[in-house]
Amino acid sequence: MLSVRRCYHYFVYLVYRVEAFLNEKNIVTDCLNKIEEKTRIKKRYLALGAAGVIGAYLLFGHGASLLCNLIGFVYPAYYSPDKEDDTQWLTYWVIYGFFSVGEFFSDIFLHSFPFYHVCKCLFLLWCMAPVSWNGSQILYRYTVRPLFLKHEARVDEMVGDISGKAMSAAENVTREGTQHKSCFKTPFFSRVFFLPVHLIIK
Repeated sequence: MLSVRRCYHYFVYLVYRVEAFLNEKNIVTDCLNKIEEKTRIKKRYLALGAAGVIGAYLLFGHGASLLCNLIGFVYPAYYSPDKEDDTQWLTYWVIYGFFSVGEFFSDIFLHSFPFYHVCKCLFLLWCMAPVSWNGSQILYRYTVRPLFLKHEARVDEMVGDISGKAMSAAENVTREGTQHKSCFKTPFFSRVFFLPVHLIIK
């Protein structure tokens, strides 16, 4: 009984947050307000219909992967500059980065599952949900952060090795570029290279 009551409270809170979002002034609500003025349909029903169309497209449409990635990227990118929620969005981007790396290596297997893009979209929405139990906070607190702290020394060592190799490669490239540049300035090269030009001019 307690779990049902808690779920009901979560549902009411989500409805409240959606209503608050629809009453904010942003690009989405501006478009919905214009459509509401022309069609006389309340924007809450327009938003619900748009969500249904997006869900159907994710199930049966072509290019569902692009749409899913846009949903997981555009909204957080729009709200990330907000200083009040910078910690929440930074946590979201960490989880999004981990998920993208994992998806890259398991792309062949994951895309063969039915309703994969719908599940991915729901997962990303859960990670960006404006609630205390959203996915990014839970995954970061109980998975990413403990894993990073466990292997922190090894990660620092790998980063140091990569930085050292990158610096060595940059120094080698700079040294070779300096040698080639000095080669162009030698008198022998100048005589050999410009001799045909002088002959043609004469």
